[in-house]
Amino acid sequence: MNLDWLKVLIAAVFEVCWVIGLKYADDILTWTGTIISIAISFYGLIMAGRKLPVGTVYAVFTGLGTAGTVIMEILLFGESFKLDKILLIGLLLAGVAGLKMVTEAKEGEEA
Repeated sequence: MNLDWLKVLIAAVFEVCWVIGLKYADDILTWTGTIISIAISFYGLIMAGRKLPVGTVYAVFTGLGTAGTVIMEILLFGESFKLDKILLIGLLLAGVAGLKMVTEAKEGEEA
């Protein structure tokens, strides 16, 4: 995995944090964490988009964020575990992995 895809992965992790934060933040500390997560998430997304195709970066970012949010809701917040939901998340992640495998970074280009 190159550095640009690592940026997408880190941005997706922070996306999960801020999406959950939007639902559960109820004081200044949790709102501050949510806002910081938004900033880090979008900064990583923008930086990765400078070297990788923006459409693919965004698809991978949202796919990983969606899957991560659903999984965290099940693990941390008691959301119902359904096999069909997990299978569909697996299908989503397979599509995201496929996009990543067929996409190459732009060599020598600056945004």
